Amino acid sequence: MRAVGYRQFGPASEVLSVVDIEPSPPAAGEVSVDLVFSGVNPSDVKARAGARPGVTAPPFPLVVPHSDGSGRISAVGPDLDRSLIGLPVWIWNGQWQRAFGTAATRITLPAAQTVPLPEGVGFETGAVLGIPGLTAAHVVFGGGEVDGQTLLIQGGAGTVGFLAVQLAKWGGARVIATARGPGLAQCEAAGADVVLDYTAPDLADQILAASDSALIPRIIEVEFGRNIETDTAVIAPNGTIAAYGSALDMTPTLPFYPLLFKAVTIDIALIYLLDPAGRQRAIDKLHGALADGALHCPIQTVFPLAETAAAHEAVERGQRTGAVLVDVQT
Repeated sequence: MRAVGYRQFGPASEVLSVVDIEPSPPAAGEVSVDLVFSGVNPSDVKARAGARPGVTAPPFPLVVPHSDGSGRISAVGPDLDRSLIGLPVWIWNGQWQRAFGTAATRITLPAAQTVPLPEGVGFETGAVLGIPGLTAAHVVFGGGEVDGQTLLIQGGAGTVGFLAVQLAKWGGARVIATARGPGLAQCEAAGADVVLDYTAPDLADQILAASDSALIPRIIEVEFGRNIETDTAVIAPNGTIAAYGSALDMTPTLPFYPLLFKAVTIDIALIYLLDPAGRQRAIDKLHGALADGALHCPIQTVFPLAETAAAHEAVERGQRTGAVLVDVQT
């Protein structure tokens, strides 16, 4: 099978190359999937660059990156029903703690890590449902239903934030989102009730004004360290800050006393480690929103397999208006 892999950390254009690998047949409990699209996420880019703390070398002699993808089951282990062959699926944790991810024409992995694509949902959307989709669903609904609540979604124009806005609205919440520049219009397009510029010096006051002075019970946070002061000011007693990122400040200083006297829960979400029940809840929410036509997963660019390095560079540049995919069959 054709794949793109790396043997050492470094810039995408220097370490990523097309390789031929002998495909592994599925063992008991496993399936092989002929992939159509592979999703490229910031975590994939950071892993290839060697940007994870304490990791000095790739964990395997050859790493085929990417955890997200979509395709059709082409083979099953000896204990599985052959009627699964041909089933369109999307994949989660494709390369998590494994050598070979989805930047390839085929992947073999536990059947539990494949999810049947809902009827009418295309492979492009399927390749976005892993890390971005599950993260968005978990941070919105991880504390329960949100019907009738007001949610603050910091960074609502990012890939996860854009999905989170849509999911929260579908779930019946009133949404205050933050963004800047063109992202303001993107949040409006996603359905946010109020969109605020996160660079405003009086952002906390604007958030409270938008909520009629009511404190916010749940905050979805993409930049935990950078925004913790604002979040602390507007969070409600017994509220939750569901944080899935803090790239601009990885060692934040917390205003512990104000957080303590609001009994705030800080829920740090790493979707790779989501427990089975939580993952299934997130999958159900994603599929429910898709079935209701309430969730759109925008795609910015699709690269051919041989240009996977360019796909990584597109993710590294940031300021995206949608997901970056690799068409592994071209």
